[in-house]
Amino acid sequence: MTEPLRLALSSKGAYEGATMQFLERAGLSVWRPNPRQYVGRISGLPNVEVLFQRTEDIVHKVVDGNADLGITGYDLVAEHGGDAPNLHVVIEDLGFRRCELVLAVPEGWLDITTVADLADLSVDLRRTGRTLRVATKFPNLTRDFLYRHGVNYFSLVDAHGALEAAPTLGYADIIADLSETGVTLRDNRLRVLDGGVILRAQACLIASRRTLRDQPDKLEAARTIIELCEARLRTRQFRLITANVQGESAEAVARHVISQMETAGEQGPTIADIYPKHGTVDGGPRWFGVTIIVPAHLLLPAVDHLRRAGSSGITVTSPDYVFDACSPAYERLLRSLEECR
Repeated sequence: MTEPLRLALSSKGAYEGATMQFLERAGLSVWRPNPRQYVGRISGLPNVEVLFQRTEDIVHKVVDGNADLGITGYDLVAEHGGDAPNLHVVIEDLGFRRCELVLAVPEGWLDITTVADLADLSVDLRRTGRTLRVATKFPNLTRDFLYRHGVNYFSLVDAHGALEAAPTLGYADIIADLSETGVTLRDNRLRVLDGGVILRAQACLIASRRTLRDQPDKLEAARTIIELCEARLRTRQFRLITANVQGESAEAVARHVISQMETAGEQGPTIADIYPKHGTVDGGPRWFGVTIIVPAHLLLPAVDHLRRAGSSGITVTSPDYVFDACSPAYERLLRSLEECR
């Protein structure tokens, strides 16, 4: 029996809900018998097994080859798998769970506003026999960032739970922690240093190069997941417009529609005859149905151009998927697998 592809997903919390919602919209409905069961399935993909794991463990599962694909935070990938030769980031931005890893200091530190100020402070503290203490759950990223920015004298405090309380409780001077909105930092009288963003992160899709390299069945299952996720993400960039346009001929309507960049579409408009429900009138105007796909940010200019052409019944929808001639994410994965042979 062919071994199923193993997809590691977050087992609980906000990450689980956001991941399930994204996959559902991509047409990948995950079935989990109950919250206490850690193996599930995806409807329509019998050769895929879902493994529910702690979000912070998913990177390790993929790196070790115990999972073939995984959805987790890019912050965790950068911290725990940045140099792992077996890890490949398939899609870096899945569009949800956005956050920043930041350096935050107490509001009362009025003279410390930039990372350069922090570097000077670390020197001053060292002269007095003290060390700048930084509480964080991301020691690798924090250490590299501080050294790159000239903060050479510090100690990292391995902390668990809510880091925002560390300066108040006295076991750290500052923190390096994830922030989505900044509200929690402000509530705890902390502020982010200018230039203190260590990493911008979001949910991402990762793969194990070793387990996919020599198993065509797993690779084909991975392609299904990658293609659907990528095509779903691409829909955010486009809108589908349909309109009824009056004109002498399909060619004349086409010339008018493509005369403006906003309505030229990806390859051009699709135009079809409309047959009036009350029959045609000899010598009367002809109507054509126009369908175009336009970039989302050009939606209103495109609608205005169609209005000037005398359009009626303009409707706009979001496509469920937008597939390209090939999947860039899947092609990158194939190249990565070739490199590790």
